[in-house]
Amino acid sequence: MKLETTPRNDKFHMPAEYDSHRGCIMIWPVRPGSWPYEGREAKKVFTEVATAISESEKLWMLADEEHIHEVEEAFSDNNNVIPLQIPTDDAWARDVGPTFVVDGSSIRGIDWQFNAWGGDFDGLYASWERDDRAASAICQALNVDVYDAHPFVLEGGSIHSDGEGTILVTEACLLSKGRNPKMTKEEITEKLCEYLGATKVIWLPSGIYNDETNEHVDNVCAFTGPAEVVLAWTDDKSDPQYQMSKACLDVLEQEVDAKGRRFIVHKLPIPKSHVCITEEELQGYEFEEGEDVREVGERLAASYVNFYISNGGVIVPQFGDENDKVALNILGELFPTRKLYPIYARAIIVGGGNIHCITQQVPDNC
Repeated sequence: MKLETTPRNDKFHMPAEYDSHRGCIMIWPVRPGSWPYEGREAKKVFTEVATAISESEKLWMLADEEHIHEVEEAFSDNNNVIPLQIPTDDAWARDVGPTFVVDGSSIRGIDWQFNAWGGDFDGLYASWERDDRAASAICQALNVDVYDAHPFVLEGGSIHSDGEGTILVTEACLLSKGRNPKMTKEEITEKLCEYLGATKVIWLPSGIYNDETNEHVDNVCAFTGPAEVVLAWTDDKSDPQYQMSKACLDVLEQEVDAKGRRFIVHKLPIPKSHVCITEEELQGYEFEEGEDVREVGERLAASYVNFYISNGGVIVPQFGDENDKVALNILGELFPTRKLYPIYARAIIVGGGNIHCITQQVPDNC
């Protein structure tokens, strides 16, 4: 059912990702302009991610009619992975799926407007109608009531919640000209509080360097507990990321959360070696007219902050870098009761995202 009220009015709020939840939504990767060579390597990694998540929660894997059989075959012996036939334009479940809100006994979804990270101004592909319809279709399939937030443009990866009234965002993303250019920062803050049941929005200046989402927050900073975050970091002052992360750190050190608590900030290093598109990978893409085109040597927005917290584990991207193990050690200390799943994520980042981007949590009571 489409609701005419708002989550705040109904006393619903966005939970923290580390809260217990029922499951996760993913979308099978098939878009030729995102996944080279018909998604051959991407499908292997998506399967690995989904299998790790499904060890402690249900997972719904979306695909269109043409590709749903691939999902059925890939997970034929896994009862915790449920194929769901819903067409989309690409595979970014976090961004196109509904944002779920809870009130302690039930859940509802929020259907934001999606415009491919910038619409006609700087969107990444020219047609995104199926992606924009995905959130409501998912809510209908899961029998969840939905708040229609159109025409407010927002992606799930651009917000992060502590479940206790605090939301993290970046100015680079939410104030970008391709999203809600007629709204002021104050108006956007109020909209987020109204729909996420929050009382405070903390605006970080930047995200990860060269992040084509206009620097989503989920790639640079994430809650690991109440008043506790990880922040993507580098000590290399010649790297553009240094000043970007330093500006975020300055904000976090001056701010308090919705409950008045100072933040504990854990610096999570980015890969020491840049992850870049190769000539071989470039040859495998098939770009449509109006779609963002990649280039050989293009630096990708690699970050370990883009992990996924399952009920029983933490799925952590790996890049074949010396900081892979450093990131695992830090996250292992922050999540001592959860199993770590290190997964080589190059095939995902070549598609333009990371592990967090391809997942969307479904809270309990669904």
